[in-house]
Amino acid sequence: MPDPAPASAAEEAPPDAVGDLRAGGFRFWFVGQRWEWSDELARMHGYEPGTVVPTTELLLSHKHPEDRRHVQELLDHALHAGGSFSSRHRFVDTHGGEHNVIVLADRMYDRSGAVIGTEGFYVDLTETLDKARRAALDESLPDLFEARAAIEQAKGALMLVYGVDADQAFKLLLWRSQQTNTKLRALAAQLVAELGSIEVSGQSLRRQFDHVMLTVHERVGPRTERP
Repeated sequence: MPDPAPASAAEEAPPDAVGDLRAGGFRFWFVGQRWEWSDELARMHGYEPGTVVPTTELLLSHKHPEDRRHVQELLDHALHAGGSFSSRHRFVDTHGGEHNVIVLADRMYDRSGAVIGTEGFYVDLTETLDKARRAALDESLPDLFEARAAIEQAKGALMLVYGVDADQAFKLLLWRSQQTNTKLRALAAQLVAELGSIEVSGQSLRRQFDHVMLTVHERVGPRTERP
C-alpha cells in the first residue's frame, strides 16, 4: 500500500495538463461524492475553469450513451469496494465534440492510511501529438535506438492492459515521461522491470497496473532536467 498522503494533499488543486499533451487531473472523494477537476479537465469538457461545479451527475451526462452504463458501474464499484476508478471510454463536450479518453487513477489516502477516494488523470487519445512526439524524438533519438526493446515491451503491456493500439500506447508513455520529467527510455525500462511484481490473482490486474503506471517514475532515480 502506498504511503498515506499528507492531510494537506486534499487541499491542493489537482494536476493540470502537460505541454502539448491533452491531459487533466481530478480527485473524487467517496464521502459526499465530491469531485475536483483541474482547469484543463474542465476545458476538455467545454467549460471555462470556475464556471461549473463537477458532480457525478454532470460527469455521467457527458459520457457517450454507449459508455455511460460502463462508467456508472465502475463508479458504483469504487464507492462500495473502496477501490480506484479507471476506465477507457468516450465523452462528449459541450460543443458536441467526442473525446476518446483513458482514465488512470490510484487510491487516495488520508493521514491514517484510510482510503478516502481516488485521484488521477484523463488522457485524451483523440488529440494528435505530432509536435510533442517530434520534440521527444529529436531529444531522445539515441536513447530510443538503444532502448527500443524496453519501449516496445512497455507499449505491449499498455496495449494489453488498456486495450489501446501501439500509437496510443506510445502517447501514454510519452505523456508520463513529459509530466514526470523522466527520460522515456528510463521510464519504459523501469515499467518493464516492475511487470513481474504484478500478480494476476488477488486484486485486479488493471488496478495494480494503474498504480505502477502512476508511480513508476518515483523509482527511476534522479530526474533529468529538460530544457
